[in-house]
Formats: sequence, C-alpha cells, structure tokens
Amino acid sequence: MSIETVAGPQDAQHVPLSEADKLRQDAESAAQVRRLANHPDVIALRVEKVRTQIDVLLWVGIFLGLAFTMVNVQAFAASGAAVWSLAWLSAWLLDPMVSLVLVAVLRAEQITARYQVQTGRWAHRTKWFAFLATYVMNTWKSWTHFDVAGVALHSVPPVLVFLAAETAPVLRDKLTEAVMKAAGHAFTGEANTQETAPAAEVTPAVPAETPDADETVPTPALSPAPAPRRTTRKAKAPAKQGRKLRADYLAEARAAWAPGIEITPAWVREVCPEVSRGTSKNVADDLIAETRTAPTVLPVPAPTTTARTDSEEAA
Repeated sequence: MSIETVAGPQDAQHVPLSEADKLRQDAESAAQVRRLANHPDVIALRVEKVRTQIDVLLWVGIFLGLAFTMVNVQAFAASGAAVWSLAWLSAWLLDPMVSLVLVAVLRAEQITARYQVQTGRWAHRTKWFAFLATYVMNTWKSWTHFDVAGVALHSVPPVLVFLAAETAPVLRDKLTEAVMKAAGHAFTGEANTQETAPAAEVTPAVPAETPDADETVPTPALSPAPAPRRTTRKAKAPAKQGRKLRADYLAEARAAWAPGIEITPAWVREVCPEVSRGTSKNVADDLIAETRTAPTVLPVPAPTTTARTDSEEAA
C-alpha cells in the first residue's frame, strides 16, 4: 500500500513553482480582482443591495412608529366616547388617514431620489403637516396633564418617523451620486487603451556607384509621373456617450454663458435639456460661484492710427 504525498503548486510541466512564481501569480490575481471590484457595474450592484437594505429598515421603522401612535391618536379623537360607539369606531380612522398620505409621499420620494429629481415644496409641506398633526394628537393628553414622562415617551415615535422621512431621500440621493461617480473614468481601473504606432524603420541609404568617365551613362526615358492616388478615409462612428456627470453639465453651461446672462436653474435646463431639476440647481450655484470669484480682465486698447503715424515721423 503506497502513500501518495501531496505536492505543492506546479506549473504545466509539473515543475514545482518557486516563491517568485507564486508571488507573481498572486499579484496577477489580486490585480484582476481589484480591476473587477472597481468596475462601475459591480459598484452599482453593490450600491443597489445596500439601497434595498436601507429601504427595508427605514420602512419597518416608519410603520412601527406609525402603529405605536395609532392608539394615542384614537384616544384623542374619541375624547371619552363610549366603547364600540360610532364616534369611538370612527376615531380609529384618523391616524391611518394621516399615515397613508405620509407613506404615499415617502414612496414617491423613494423613486424620484433614485434619479435625483426634487419633489418640490408641497411634498415637504405635506410631510411637515402630517408630522405635526400626529405629534400634537399623540402628546396632547400628556401636555395637558404636565406629564413630562408621557411627553418624552410619546414624542419619540413621531419624531423618529419624521427624521426617517427627511433622511431617506438624502441617503438615496447620495447612493445614486456614488453610482454616477463610479461610472467616471477615474474609477474604472482600466488602463489607457490607446496604442502608439510603432516607429517606422529607417532603411539605411545605399550610396550609388559613381560611373567612370569613359562609360556612357544611358539616359532613361522619362515617363509621366502617376497621379497621386486619393484615399478616402471612412468616417469613424461617433463614440457612444455615457452618463453625463455634474462636471459635464457645468462645462456646457460655462461655455454657453456670457456676461449679462442671468444664471438660473431654468437657464441651465435650456442649455442642457437632459439635465434634471436638482442637478440644474447645483450647476447654477457652481457657475454663479465661478463667475463671482473669476477675475475681470480689462481689454487693452489698441494704438490709434494717429499715434502710430506720429511715432513713425519721429523715427
């Protein structure tokens, strides 16, 4: 019965690899992993997984907070009505009514934040009104009885729901911005694909033989030079444009701007039709800051014809 020994890493010829060969293979594998890990598609997939986890946690926390405030809001709306009476039953509809409107606004912001689109003032006003209404109805009884512990207890869920509602769009916007930055050339980790053309080989000139004086050199018949052949180059297809970044929109707006033009988000959207409302505001702010800090260059007046004539006569 023979015992087989386990050999170490070997190459194709079954020769044990040296320490340098092992390190070289490890370096190549690490470089490939790093290049793939920095690929925009891989980064986008990781960000989407994190986005899903954040959305699930935020929604669970928001629904738990709204469910906790439902009892106090019902007690505030019932205000001592008999149990199972019509007023007591209808009081249970007040908190879900406010909560459903708030959830609808948050759901819309979940989609618009992915594409960095601002929802507008009315969405913020609706959230603020829903929060204030829930907070007042949830803590009214504790405020009237000057119950500090009750105020602190019943203030935590509505305040936490409000903070989550205000923080969620910001987090989603930052995740989208991370994906857009990863799409830039600086984060791809790929080397420059432009290849330099090899230098043309120089053929050494062979010196011509000098004919003897006695020999007669025949004169070759001159033939008409062939017409130069025109080669038509096929036009290259335009490169496919990728996703534009904020710096690209800023460069287009900077090129279109001239003194006297008022820089506004609406003007930026006219210059860059594909820019979103939120990004147009950021581009307008950046361009306004550049125009304010840019030094003013005064034109140097050209010498007049009379002054040039006087100088020539003096010379």
